[in-house]
Amino acid sequence: MAPTSSLSIRHARILLPNGEFLLGDVQICDGKIVGVAAEIVASGDREIDASGLTLLPGVIDPQVHFREPGLEHKEDLFTASCACAKGGVTSFLEMPNTRPLTTTQAALDDKLRRAAEKCLVNYGFFIGATPEILPDLLSANPTSGIKVFMGSMHGDLLMDDAAVLEEIFAKGDRLIAVHAEDQARINQRRQEFAGISDVAIHSQIQDNQAALLATQLAVKLSKKYQRRLHILHLSTGEEAEFLRQEKPSWVTAEVTPQHLLLNTSAYETIGSLAQMNPPLREPRDNEILWQALLDGVIDFIATDHAPHTLAEKAQTYPNTPSGMPGVETSLPLMLTQAMNGRCTVAQVANWMSTAVAKAYKIPNKGKIAPGFDGDLVLVDLEKYRPVVGKEMASKCGWSSFEGWNLTGWPVVTVVGGKVVFENGKLDTNVRGKALTFDADM
Repeated sequence: MAPTSSLSIRHARILLPNGEFLLGDVQICDGKIVGVAAEIVASGDREIDASGLTLLPGVIDPQVHFREPGLEHKEDLFTASCACAKGGVTSFLEMPNTRPLTTTQAALDDKLRRAAEKCLVNYGFFIGATPEILPDLLSANPTSGIKVFMGSMHGDLLMDDAAVLEEIFAKGDRLIAVHAEDQARINQRRQEFAGISDVAIHSQIQDNQAALLATQLAVKLSKKYQRRLHILHLSTGEEAEFLRQEKPSWVTAEVTPQHLLLNTSAYETIGSLAQMNPPLREPRDNEILWQALLDGVIDFIATDHAPHTLAEKAQTYPNTPSGMPGVETSLPLMLTQAMNGRCTVAQVANWMSTAVAKAYKIPNKGKIAPGFDGDLVLVDLEKYRPVVGKEMASKCGWSSFEGWNLTGWPVVTVVGGKVVFENGKLDTNVRGKALTFDADM
């Protein structure tokens, strides 16, 4: 049967799965890559001349908060997926702290329905663990895994009881992803620093020790039960050095661009726009995290995209909410680091796509090769332009990296063989698909 749609990308500098580059063509038919070669004679329904551009696998962002349902004044699935498309993010995994919480099959189904209607890119969702351990925790499907908030959370998602936490690790084999901060230490330090309204105190209240204690406990439980564990947004040098010594093969960890590139000095310049959980750390933490990423102690990158309105951020600490947007700037931030010699373009693509697909067992994603999905991004590594918050597609309309001069901005983003973003314009008729998670991978 003849293909219903095809796309040819010509004269691109193509990143191959072995980390080398090929100047050539890629052909996509019915959403799948069917050819990668120096020259492909067959033409597609649509052709893109990618001369001077670099072709990478689409970014898979494995930790985002897109706020729908219940908090759509900050963001929604449509605006967030527009930001993804502009940022070269072709797939995302979204967290359960929406309203209602994603703790049941019904809530998961509702998100999947909303995403099918609204999302320009591919989507997957975590299910949240609660102290009462709801019955759908191990049976809800499809899901990327169980999200556990060990600290810096309130309400039904806070899992600060060690006995309940152990019960989660002891039952089932589904991946557990942890926000690792020790709530008891945070509570203690909140009392110590009560009354201080300087937002910079946030990094002292939720200090390095709070993060380390929780990560140590999660790894201990993972080892005890041989349970697949992923540590979200690693933020401290102490955690990185602990994992260097104690991380078993079935444990993975991620880091955000902001924990690599920003530190506590940012409070002086951007105030609460630097506030997030876990907090920004000291410059020494930046350096240790970078080395851990380069050495493979940290496996990949996520944004923890967590937008709030500027009005919410303008309140006085501790009433200012934690979180910052990230999907639109993560790829150019990291590619700029590559062009500065901190890492390679191939490493960036591995950290932001290939390694994520492998860790979450997402089939046919993360490589430019025949048989893989046509989720791709063409970037320009020659041109630089600044981050301008008011130009962001994210509903919040700001960035913690305002004014940073970056290269590697996406020129074209392709989702399932369809061009969703090209030369500054979005095709809002494109829709992504629900991700699948293959336990046999």
